[in-house]
Amino acid sequence: MIARRWSALFAAVLLCSPLSATAQTMPMAPATPAPAPNAAEAAFLAQMMRVLPSRYATIADAQRAGYVRYTNEDGTGAISYVNVADWVSPDVAHPAQLWYDVNGRLIGADYSTLQSLSPNGPPTLLGIAPARFFKIPAHVHYVLCTGAHCTYGKAVRVSTYATVGDPDHPNAAGLVKLGLAPDAASVRTVFLYPAIEDVSIWVVPNPLGQFADKNPSVVPSAHAGKGEDM
Repeated sequence: MIARRWSALFAAVLLCSPLSATAQTMPMAPATPAPAPNAAEAAFLAQMMRVLPSRYATIADAQRAGYVRYTNEDGTGAISYVNVADWVSPDVAHPAQLWYDVNGRLIGADYSTLQSLSPNGPPTLLGIAPARFFKIPAHVHYVLCTGAHCTYGKAVRVSTYATVGDPDHPNAAGLVKLGLAPDAASVRTVFLYPAIEDVSIWVVPNPLGQFADKNPSVVPSAHAGKGEDM
């Protein structure tokens, strides 16, 4: 999940919920190059760009490994899949999130750790410079499906979910109580997105650098950029 996109959208949801159409289609800032990687980062990037395409070349590969889709295509062309077992990314082969484009091509990943594990500042993780990380606050994500049609990018604040249940263990029944789901059967996925320190990295080559917010070589579809529905 790209840092700039998330920051803008979460700021909007703190002001009003659900997000307005204007907030959902907010234009991103002009693309700027990321600072060049240091030696440790360069070694990590080389390994990542070799390992991830071999392990997760297709969406089916990711799903077999425990990743589930939870977002719409964002303004950069990325659709995010999360593995809730890897919020604390243990190694290069197990990012917390993988991104695919609308054609199913692996294009990026997020590595993360819990904010509670680095209370004194940004984390040191996998050789990545602490300054690369950004904070994402806790919230509850869910996916609704009616037949073969699913609606992604839906989320609710932890404080809101806490009025009906334990946000650490959200479930379909809680979403129904909040009026966010018509019935439990319609809830395909629901999970706590904990407060994390996160870094977003392009797996495909990027002329702006692998840590940049945008990648000119990735062309979003005409439907990209709808954002989170909170």
